[in-house]
Amino acid sequence: MESEPKLGVQLAEGKTKVVMEIADDPTRVLIRSKDQITAFNMVRCDQLEGKASLSTKTTSCVFKLLQEAGIKTAFEHRHNDVAFMAKRCTMVPIEWVCRRVATGSFLKRNPGVVEGYRFSPPKLETFLKDDANNDPQWSTEQIIAKGLSLAGRTIGRAEVDLMLETTAAIFDILEKMWTTQDCCLVDMKVEFGVCKSSKEILLADVIDNDSWRLWPAGDRTQQKDKQVYRDLKEVTPESLKVVKKNFEWVAERVELLLQPTGAKGRVVVIMGSASDEHLGQRLHKAIGAYGVPCHLRVSSAHKGPDQTLSMKNQYESDGVPTVFVAIAGRSNGLGPVLSGNTAYPVINCPPLSPEWGAQDVWSSLRMPTGIGCTTVLSPEAAALAAAQILALNEPLIWSRLRAQRLNTWAALQVADCALSKQV
Repeated sequence: MESEPKLGVQLAEGKTKVVMEIADDPTRVLIRSKDQITAFNMVRCDQLEGKASLSTKTTSCVFKLLQEAGIKTAFEHRHNDVAFMAKRCTMVPIEWVCRRVATGSFLKRNPGVVEGYRFSPPKLETFLKDDANNDPQWSTEQIIAKGLSLAGRTIGRAEVDLMLETTAAIFDILEKMWTTQDCCLVDMKVEFGVCKSSKEILLADVIDNDSWRLWPAGDRTQQKDKQVYRDLKEVTPESLKVVKKNFEWVAERVELLLQPTGAKGRVVVIMGSASDEHLGQRLHKAIGAYGVPCHLRVSSAHKGPDQTLSMKNQYESDGVPTVFVAIAGRSNGLGPVLSGNTAYPVINCPPLSPEWGAQDVWSSLRMPTGIGCTTVLSPEAAALAAAQILALNEPLIWSRLRAQRLNTWAALQVADCALSKQV
């Protein structure tokens, strides 16, 4: 762990954490967890020895996972067992909730809905952080009408839409990752802040075992989250030990979410000529953004079919999930030969020349019976297609694709806002 920073004033204190200023860096804060566990707006409150460490470990792993996927967060790094460093943010006083399964307070607010009803897509809800009024549910319109101005940024329609879309993406990613532990993410809440230095809206606060409902094997009777504490008829030392074991279970398994679930996939790019290397390098760079290893090779199915098939056999023999990409122009025999001799997916990405491009592409599109290779004309699009194939069995790749979809949406929103202001 790093040396202790020089702390300034206490900026905030919540039920389960304290936020401290960094004296020599006003753009960062230290967030220290407490051993306190609460429910029903502090009507129930107990000390749970070791909870601060478990919460910090859980939050640090979750935020690291989301950052690796491509979600923008305030989290920087774990400082010690009970604290982490983060960018200083002015918090948006709204809880953003995403639900896959109807349970808990949703059933009380929506009588007639049966417990266990699955929302598809997940249901988004927003609640004003107001303990005195039991955190009332607010609509998007109410949030916008409030006209919040935080760290120099007004929270309007675009900002609310961004936080809603980000909440949905965060839930999708964590739901996908928890399936690797045979655990159902039932619902969760997150919070956002406006970064003091960049004015960006960032996922902030914490995501720990207070933030979600987790049901192993989808079975509520096995729940591992704070709901176990809420459900206690009587708080005793023995019952608190059960609660702590649940927090330990989550903290142990959340570390596993960062680990690949099996043999990591790869993309093998086979080029028909060394002159196509510039396209192979573009694909190599694009697929690397998803954390996928990429091998570049040269072989001609016309001039050296034995070499091509030998190369294919080499990558089939070690059991690593593989997507082949064939970069071959003119008469493309490379993609069809590969596809006709492997059960692995093959993607054609033919180089198009100015003189014969329109004619040459037909050799990649018109396939004999029994040949199933697809054709994509851009190396970046071929990389995306390969990543989507590998993501079927690798949740970390899937998470990066989901975050990319969010970031593409956000970039379009920024461009639209900038243009509409000019009109």
